[in-house]
Amino acid sequence: MRILDDIHTSADIKELNSEQLHTLCDELRAFEIDSISRTGGHLASNLGTVELTLAIHRVYDSARDRIIFDVGHQSYTHKIITGRKEAFPTLRQYGGLSGFPKPYESDDDAFIAGHASNSVSVALGMARARTLLGADYDVLALIGDGALTGGLAYEGLANAAASGEPMVIVLNDNNMSISENVGGMAQLLQTLRIKPGYINFKKWFRSVSRHTRCVYDFVHKTKEWLKARILPNNVFGEMGLYYLGPVDGHNLEQLENALRLARDMEKPVLLHVLTKKGKGCSYAEAHPDKYHGVGCYDPVSGELAPVGISFSDKAGEYLCRLAESDPRVVVITAAMTGGTGTECFAAKYPKRFFDTGIAEGNAVSMSAGMAKQGLLPVFAVYSSFLQRSYDMLIHDVSLLGLHVVLCVDRAGLVGSDGETHHGVFDISYLGSVPGMTVLCPASFRELHDMLEHALHSVSGPVAVRYPRGGEGRYTDSSMSEETVLREGKDLTIVCYGTMVNEALDAADTLALEGYSAEIVKLGAAFPNAYDLSIASAMKTGRLIVPEEVCRAGCIGSAILMRAAEKGCEIPQVRLLNLGEGIVTHGTVAQLRRDFGIDAAAIARTAAEICGRETEAE
Repeated sequence: MRILDDIHTSADIKELNSEQLHTLCDELRAFEIDSISRTGGHLASNLGTVELTLAIHRVYDSARDRIIFDVGHQSYTHKIITGRKEAFPTLRQYGGLSGFPKPYESDDDAFIAGHASNSVSVALGMARARTLLGADYDVLALIGDGALTGGLAYEGLANAAASGEPMVIVLNDNNMSISENVGGMAQLLQTLRIKPGYINFKKWFRSVSRHTRCVYDFVHKTKEWLKARILPNNVFGEMGLYYLGPVDGHNLEQLENALRLARDMEKPVLLHVLTKKGKGCSYAEAHPDKYHGVGCYDPVSGELAPVGISFSDKAGEYLCRLAESDPRVVVITAAMTGGTGTECFAAKYPKRFFDTGIAEGNAVSMSAGMAKQGLLPVFAVYSSFLQRSYDMLIHDVSLLGLHVVLCVDRAGLVGSDGETHHGVFDISYLGSVPGMTVLCPASFRELHDMLEHALHSVSGPVAVRYPRGGEGRYTDSSMSEETVLREGKDLTIVCYGTMVNEALDAADTLALEGYSAEIVKLGAAFPNAYDLSIASAMKTGRLIVPEEVCRAGCIGSAILMRAAEKGCEIPQVRLLNLGEGIVTHGTVAQLRRDFGIDAAAIARTAAEICGRETEAE
């Protein structure tokens, strides 16, 4: 019988001896490799933190203490040993276990975690709450070195150091985020090395120093003298954090000793832990970037299930093409070279490609500087990550009307990563940026044409938003702000992006039921007067606007506002969207169905309003 089968809570980990713990590590890795092969998920990052997670649970009580993950894709072992092992076959599946920490899923998940660099700030807030409320619990933030490329991490570190609040910040250093880390911090971390006996030496010093004050003073001064000579200067110590490490992140005994020492110091401590991403799995160790986040794969060989060509792939290909004829074109990404399809551009034009790390605000401001000085910067970024640079879009880009092109990847529903990753707010926030043009390609051909248009025919900031995955039945291209794809007399469906495929399918269904739907496709969300959409809706008397975005600031509301300004009243209107925009994980098809924006729901709504008026007549 496996040891893992007897692990149901964090407390069970504390009962194991050294040999059992090492066996459990092997069992956890085997379990994760096998389980993730069927559901997809974050493989390499979790394999690298097995020992670290067990050591944390040996020292802390996750039901009482506050353990904050950053980003959260390294939390699988934590979930398995806190009562969710049996649910792992449902990982990232509709109605199943989330791939990230979620407090609504378990009390052991202290905070939601989907984006990087916030863990220290969140942990500091919890530590301050503990002090002010007189509560009794410990606080730990587990932050990856990739998250240290984000500026928010340093805001948290600086404030934590100055606060004096007892808390431990564990820096999981595997020299990777998704791709290899970039920037000065990555270089600095490579220099931070000490002799293996340092942690044990500190423990001995602390035990001696408890006897008398004079011994304490002597030991403390000696310890600091030795530390100054053993350790290189580092930014953490200079900020005021007590630095410990590096510690071997795959040595359970060292990890547990270091964690206890850090916790018992009762001050802000940064514990530097060295881990290997993909540990214990040959193919994940060899290609940690490839196996960071994966779909299904063969657990023995690591062979990945085939995937189709995506909008991301095509965006990278087209940017390479457009850069051939214009040396001003440069591409920027924020630690997402592979995810945004820009690997080909990085390989072909290395001097014109810039990876800022997990620093979207910096990427936008840098793009603004490039544009001001005559380059044509293209920032390729996920929709949900672009949210972090909203202020820079207004202050650094919009106010000067700078020509910065945003390739907004993962617009709309993204599927299994859930509410922290769905790109359902970009229409709302991009639409509020003065001077912003927002283009919505519905096919690969249209993506190419709109990228070329964005680079060479638009002034000021412009966003080209496209979804995760590939194109559907619509494969044509139209550069018009509004295009009538199909004429009809009973109702008007206004759509944009790949929602055009749902509209076309709905129109087919309605035709079988005797209803004639007119489909108006928007090429540009903003700016757009929506004159054709309004004229069509006035002609048919019925309007449906299905959107894969949140309700606030949706295109449907913009059309209605414009119609009201023109004095036009559309008798029957249905805005189909994602409501507040908080959407769980599942396939895009499942989520569209659940929120009533798929072809069946569009057809059902159309038949309802057409049938109701027919009955009234």
